[in-house]
Amino acid sequence: MSDDSGDDPSFEELVVDVLPLKGDTVVSLKRAREITPGTLERRRAAEALATGNANSLPTEPIPLVEPHAELAFVRPGVQHGVYRRLRLGEYRCDSRLDLHGLGVAQAREALWRFVADCMRHDIRVGLVTHGRGVGRSTPALLKSCVALWLPCLPEVLAFHSAPRHLGGTG
Repeated sequence: MSDDSGDDPSFEELVVDVLPLKGDTVVSLKRAREITPGTLERRRAAEALATGNANSLPTEPIPLVEPHAELAFVRPGVQHGVYRRLRLGEYRCDSRLDLHGLGVAQAREALWRFVADCMRHDIRVGLVTHGRGVGRSTPALLKSCVALWLPCLPEVLAFHSAPRHLGGTG
């Protein structure tokens, strides 16, 4: 409340004796962020992509997996909760690749390009449909190839067979 007497001092009169603080010390209240192993792996993958490394996925030998087997892989440093949500299909799938009908060489190139495109467009979750190959001369050949190739790509931090509503083990 103000006094109606008109004897209020002006702001300039109140701060005339105030001196600026001395010293150039700046205090930062932000904590330095720790660099996690997952962050290091993503950086390494981005650098490999930027240098344009050629497709180095192995062509032989391909250890065969069972047609209905679940595939799973996780790199050290990926948080347990993140991998759990991936395994349960709780993340939105931003990109899909269907390998049905492709030969091994075509699938190899398509998978390599798919991962490179996902990295280029900052896509974190992709779905690869490879099928089970039941009834073929070599069942689950593409599935076996994908199981071998994905861990070879440093950009891939984790994968798991999709939940039933997204295609299951195929």
